[in-house]
Amino acid sequence: QVQLVESGGGLVQPGGSLRLSCAASGSIFSIGVMGWYRQAPGKQRELVATITSDGSTKYADSVKGRFTISRDNAKNTEYLQMNSLKPEDTAIYVCNAVTKEVPRVIYWGQGTQVTVSS
Repeated sequence: QVQLVESGGGLVQPGGSLRLSCAASGSIFSIGVMGWYRQAPGKQRELVATITSDGSTKYADSVKGRFTISRDNAKNTEYLQMNSLKPEDTAIYVCNAVTKEVPRVIYWGQGTQVTVSS
């Protein structure tokens, strides 16, 4: 079992920055890819970014150049640095972790609210 706890959400003005954290505990040795997803009101959950255990990253087109995903394996924590935030970035941000072994198991955090508004 893996437990994920997000932190760092909040209210920020357009153009501002926030850094989200996702701390993993439990069977952390089993974690392979970690990622961030978001869900805005009335919309489906969408992928924001992913990072592999060796640091390879992927981003949604909508956040490329503005968001940076990273992870500190020693602290069992992943981060999402969000810059140049826009109102359309408003959503609940959820981190996830996928096990290395097959069949893969996906774990989800509870989510943290990010609101971009003036």
